Amino acid sequence: MNDMQRKALLLLGLARKARKLEIGEEPCGIACRSGKAKLLLIAHDAGDHTFRRARSYCRAGKPPYLCVPFTKDELGDALGCNACALCALTDAPFAKAFLEDLPELAQQHEQIVQELTRQTERVQKRRQEEKAHRKNVRFGKK
Repeated sequence: MNDMQRKALLLLGLARKARKLEIGEEPCGIACRSGKAKLLLIAHDAGDHTFRRARSYCRAGKPPYLCVPFTKDELGDALGCNACALCALTDAPFAKAFLEDLPELAQQHEQIVQELTRQTERVQKRRQEEKAHRKNVRFGKK
């Protein structure tokens, strides 16, 4: 495992601490169906049944899914659990940063990166507008 892959796994751990990551089949299914999931990650050694369920989740809620170059044990170690075959990132900036940390995966899935970039820009714009609104409420509009 190279440094970029370690950095990507550390980012997943950070996303979990920020509560921007769902772990396991049922929480991922709920996040995908409700439209909250931005990217569904599948361990490369996950079973066929898990792949089929992940695809059905993505058909329902339309998030993209990727088979990541990590085993279930590696994902589980990064997330603080025994093993993890499925996890869903629910925040576009985290999902974009995760893909950027894996350049070989980002090159294969350029459309997904572009969509996550668009979503990230929208999130940043909303955060700036919210910050300006709070400032206007507190100090008055000038």
